[in-house]
Amino acid sequence: MSDLPSTDCVTVVEPADVESGLVRRAQAGDADAFGELVNRHRRSVFRAALAAVGSPAEAEDVAQDAFVTAYQKLDGFRGDSSFKTWLLTITWRNALDRRASLRRWMQRVAGGSRVNDDGHVWDSMDQIASADHRQDDRLAAKDIQRELKVLIAALPRKLRDALLLAGTGEQSYDEIASMLQVPVGTLKWRVSEARKVLKRKLAAKGYVDA
Repeated sequence: MSDLPSTDCVTVVEPADVESGLVRRAQAGDADAFGELVNRHRRSVFRAALAAVGSPAEAEDVAQDAFVTAYQKLDGFRGDSSFKTWLLTITWRNALDRRASLRRWMQRVAGGSRVNDDGHVWDSMDQIASADHRQDDRLAAKDIQRELKVLIAALPRKLRDALLLAGTGEQSYDEIASMLQVPVGTLKWRVSEARKVLKRKLAAKGYVDA
């Protein structure tokens, strides 16, 4: 008989199981467990909020409000979706409440900024029109960026929201579709249509390679 220890009872814990355990502990009143959930999703929540409100300071407020709301409603979470999707939906609704004034929203989009992973502030419209890195590099030109900000701000709200959320890179299409309460196919069409509109309007202004 081998002297090696048996692995028959070894179970690999999947990340989803870990998160489910954290949720159950948080629902039972474990503040540390909820703090871990906050740490896991802080960046995604912030960037979802930023896509809606355009201002880092406003996005921080929305994120904080979203976590408070989630904590208060935690007993109502039944696992019909992932905890992240549930949390992002709360975030998006709070962000839309904050974005009550269309005029203020347009002003924020026109002059918005966002913070990247190393803490530096960069333009919230950078590299959002396409996932193609070569096209992103071309759109980095300042004159195109100025035009792009204005054009994104002028998009219909449904197209603009879909494009900005997809541009964060923090949420899957399934998660964004749940946040916006639309089918995934509709979301993909909106993102694609927004990009086509932007490209067509940039071309009309003489940026044929944009």
